[in-house]
Amino acid sequence: MSLGGTLLRRHFEPVILSAQVLVDLLMVLLACYLGYLLGAEVGGVEEAGPYREQAVGVYRELSALIAAVCLVCFHAFGLYSPTKSLLNMQEFKGILKSTVVAFLVLLSLLIYLRGTTQDGEGWIYGLIVPLHEWIQLNLNVATLSRVTLLVTFGWILILMTASRFASFKVIQLLHRRGIGNRNVLIYGAGEMGQRLQRKFAQVPTLGLNLTGFVDDDPARAGASIGRARVLGTGADLENLIPNLKISEVFVALPEEREERVLEILAHLERLGVQARVVPRFHHLLSFKVRIESLDSIPLITRAYAAPGLVSQILKRLLDISFSLFAILLTLPLWIIAAVLIRQQSPGPIFFVQSRIGKDGKPFNMYKFRTMHVHMSGDAPTPRSRQDPRLTGIGKWLRRFSLDELPQFLNVLKGDMSVVGPRPEMRFIVDQYTPLQAERLRAKPGITGLWQISYARQEAIHDNLDYDLYYIEHQSFLLDLVIIALTGFAVVKGTGAY
Repeated sequence: MSLGGTLLRRHFEPVILSAQVLVDLLMVLLACYLGYLLGAEVGGVEEAGPYREQAVGVYRELSALIAAVCLVCFHAFGLYSPTKSLLNMQEFKGILKSTVVAFLVLLSLLIYLRGTTQDGEGWIYGLIVPLHEWIQLNLNVATLSRVTLLVTFGWILILMTASRFASFKVIQLLHRRGIGNRNVLIYGAGEMGQRLQRKFAQVPTLGLNLTGFVDDDPARAGASIGRARVLGTGADLENLIPNLKISEVFVALPEEREERVLEILAHLERLGVQARVVPRFHHLLSFKVRIESLDSIPLITRAYAAPGLVSQILKRLLDISFSLFAILLTLPLWIIAAVLIRQQSPGPIFFVQSRIGKDGKPFNMYKFRTMHVHMSGDAPTPRSRQDPRLTGIGKWLRRFSLDELPQFLNVLKGDMSVVGPRPEMRFIVDQYTPLQAERLRAKPGITGLWQISYARQEAIHDNLDYDLYYIEHQSFLLDLVIIALTGFAVVKGTGAY
């Protein structure tokens, strides 16, 4: 193995963080250069003449200031945190927020740090003037091109989003190859422990290498659970942790007595390993909650955050405008699909099925028919291209999610949204638990977090965390991010199977 590869494996997080800062710096400087070029193109920057050298020096100094401000703002908004959110949604939102804040901070600095000839009297000026002379900028705000500044920060937003998307993919690839993964144990081989195991396997990009389970029941020692084994009991942790180089232990005992969980945490603390606990009320904590205090008694309060009027208006405008654009753009595909569907299998072009929408209200959902008429109905969705129910054109439509196109008509009618939880059939909704029924709080969508996740091969109602995350964090920006990522999935052809 090369020296670089060894260094990366041993010091994964510091190396990746350093590389990320360097890439961000290069992206910001590139954005400044592109902004300068456009400024020169539209006449906002001196391209030639006696003031050209002076203009170059001014924008070089401005670029350095922009880079410094942006990196500080990126850090303040958590873009250099080793902990990542679900599908990196919070990171993409952080890029937009930090770019806007950096723009506002830069404008403030340009105003307050510009040169001055004022010699004020009094103690306050005795402090401010020397400080100002030390850090003053040799920039004349009046000579800076406003178009150049706006374009520069527009480029920062675009380049940062693209580079972070690429960075996430690189880190995912490294984790898939075992580089930078952390060895972990699961304490508790019960239902919750096995659920964690499935999540680790489903999302290898978490960077967690499950080495095995420990359980308080000695009878489970040596038993195989999936691809892992129960390595012993809590008493064996003193040997397991150093021998297996364990960095984290996930305590998956939500039904255990509080005293026992605290004993386990104290033991892990003595062993110097980080503990992560699945709490007793883990379903409740899937939602936004407030932790309040009644004297010395902590209280958990559900923080319902209904979308405001402005958010609802923006979402509806996005739904209407995007649906009209999508229908007009794909109109030739509608015609081709209609002809081929009728040609390959007798029956209607559209498949109309009753689904359950927001607040449990039923509606008729439209899709291009992808199955033979006599095989259609309320049955599980096909999971492979070899499903005998599928027609030839149906397989192709489903591969690229083109069978979903008629649902834009549902969006225009107001039954659905572009982004939201997938609508399900009545017989499934009738079996919902109270937690699963939370999906009905939002209008169903054509696409959503589940559709662009690693779990889309699993049943919708078995992956509630994606829908609950969306419902609790829904926003105009989040919808835009999901739509963009859905476009990538459709182009790759991963939208169906």
